[in-house]
Amino acid sequence: MPTRTNRTNWFLKDRFGMFIHWGLYSIPSRGEWVMTAEKMCKEEYRAYFDEFNPLNYDPKSWAKAAKTAGMKYAVMTAKHHDGFCLFDSKLTDYKATNTRGQRDLIKEYTDAFRAEGLKVGLYYSLIDWQHPDYPHYGDRHHPMRDNPAYRNTKHDFDNYLKYMHGQVRELCTNYGKIDILWFDFSYDQMVGEKWKAAELITMVRELQPDVIIDNRLEASGEYAGSIRTGNPSFYAGDFASPEQIIPPEGITDEKGKPIPWEACITMNNHWGYSSTDKNFKSPKLIIRKLVECVSKNGNLLLNVGPNAKGEIPQESLAVLEKIGSWLKQNGDSIYNCGKAYLPKPEWGYYTQKGNILYAHIFEGSIGPLAIQGLNGKVKKIRLLADNSEMKPLKPWNTMDYNDYIFINFGKPEHLTYPLPNEIDTVVALELEDI
Repeated sequence: MPTRTNRTNWFLKDRFGMFIHWGLYSIPSRGEWVMTAEKMCKEEYRAYFDEFNPLNYDPKSWAKAAKTAGMKYAVMTAKHHDGFCLFDSKLTDYKATNTRGQRDLIKEYTDAFRAEGLKVGLYYSLIDWQHPDYPHYGDRHHPMRDNPAYRNTKHDFDNYLKYMHGQVRELCTNYGKIDILWFDFSYDQMVGEKWKAAELITMVRELQPDVIIDNRLEASGEYAGSIRTGNPSFYAGDFASPEQIIPPEGITDEKGKPIPWEACITMNNHWGYSSTDKNFKSPKLIIRKLVECVSKNGNLLLNVGPNAKGEIPQESLAVLEKIGSWLKQNGDSIYNCGKAYLPKPEWGYYTQKGNILYAHIFEGSIGPLAIQGLNGKVKKIRLLADNSEMKPLKPWNTMDYNDYIFINFGKPEHLTYPLPNEIDTVVALELEDI
């Protein structure tokens, strides 16, 4: 059986992926938690099932957009908390193949993304607001949590677990090689062995020995679980999954050893499609946050929320295109890179691959840019975008700073010049043996 180190080897190289939240909630377009946020009963929510017919769903175009953006893998919601399945589960009628669309949306997704050379992941919610045996009244998240009509309802949770495990088996059996299985999420008493997590992971490892699994069988976006301890549980996961935050210092275990991690981030302020949420993050911000993740040995999983027609919003596509343009020139500083041996500089970040140190310069300087700790240690310097030669400088006004090398983007060397790329100018420094 592959170890966590072997399983995550590709993950730590690829660094950038696409999250896709899509389902019935794209119709009300008020986010993926709309059912519980508005305390909708199943009958009220059923109207969206009856209407769902994404005529413009073209996963080939989604895959091309992801590849153009420089993404290397994707994770798509096979089932979210509302219980609706985008795959052709034999264990429920509440699935895409029974809607007006009559399509196995996950099959089309996996085929399309693999065809573009991208690795495929599946998101599966441990929570299910549709299933009659998932706890209703008193559960912190269920839409019927406060409805007294469910106060004395009995639920056979073992029957729900049989259903849930059975669906995970279907996903691990019917859709070819799965690269990521992204469970979501644990809370309160609904954690670990409440899900029969050891049994579940044993099954998954038998069916998909190389798949990497997140940490949310015992954790959530709020906390990481035992993956950060010196004695992680059997179901602690292969990587941590901080949500809507980039950890201030990355993620390590108790001994300071790096743990694989991936920050999942929305492009606006919702995971699922929201027609009124136009607060999209800029390409500049996302690129810089991708750099920050890699500088801390982490990945970035950037979300898109397609609409009810099956279309990725144009605002998202425009952002993805600009990210891809930057990565086309500067991707060597992201892929297969990680934390540098030097501390973070005040003007940006470092990433590193072997003896190549990448200086990600966010802020210009007055006069030449100072790089500390590299005097006499650099073999050559190149502007990564075009591989043009740069030379370490020693202008007349730097004689007091012997531990530094200086670089600049014009002549005379001691004057101030604009950065070649205002988002992130990347300079590759090939070091002597370190």
